[in-house]
Amino acid sequence: MNKIKAFSERNRKEILRDPLSYIFCLAFPLVMLIIMTIVDTSIPKEAVTVFHIDSLSAGVAVFGQTFVMLFTSLTVSKDRSGSFLVRMYASPMTSKDFTIGYILPMFIISTVQSIIIYIASFIISFITDVGLNIGGMLISLIALIPSSIMFIGFGLLFGTLFNEKSAPGICSIIISLGSFLGAIWFDADSIGGVMLKICKVLPFYYCTKSARSAIKLDFGADIFIIPIIIVIASAAVIGLLASLAFKSKMKADLS
Repeated sequence: MNKIKAFSERNRKEILRDPLSYIFCLAFPLVMLIIMTIVDTSIPKEAVTVFHIDSLSAGVAVFGQTFVMLFTSLTVSKDRSGSFLVRMYASPMTSKDFTIGYILPMFIISTVQSIIIYIASFIISFITDVGLNIGGMLISLIALIPSSIMFIGFGLLFGTLFNEKSAPGICSIIISLGSFLGAIWFDADSIGGVMLKICKVLPFYYCTKSARSAIKLDFGADIFIIPIIIVIASAAVIGLLASLAFKSKMKADLS
């Protein structure tokens, strides 16, 4: 446990030393929160409800998690490209220790990020006169845990399989898919048709849907229970694939 703790602390410091992590993981989501709130005040309230703060806050929280994925992939790919991990392989740490050591600090960063976004959203709710339930926000933070693990799993997987030049490019594709097909910036359910069917194929749509439903204290089977189950299952699959890929790469590097 001490080995994992020390390795996790090292990874946390690596992320926090990088000024870009503050820009992408914190400043950018908050800027988008403010911009979309301004857009919401400029259009009829009945026209687009997805920009109301009670819907927007959860969407921006999921959007922010995609950048945690990016920095996870960068950290892992840089460690693999250099000699750091090769030296670490000589330690008594197992592939499981390394995997947890990468996931844990990223999960803490992602959670703090979501809390800050929700605090900012709560302040905005007073300005825009759109109520936000504190209990719903707390439940939504819990509902965001599986999606956080899923995106971190993607980052670990891409950082393991690709080098530090390729991994960010792959992550940018997931960021685009997550923000668009995750229905963060539009109401996929209202649009319906082919677009909704495409959104439902990928797990990102369910990440946003479950977080939004939780914040509104709406726990229906179709809008919360089934989506959160899908996100949990996706997180488990991606996490397992990332762990197996890292273990395989570790064995290959040691042989």
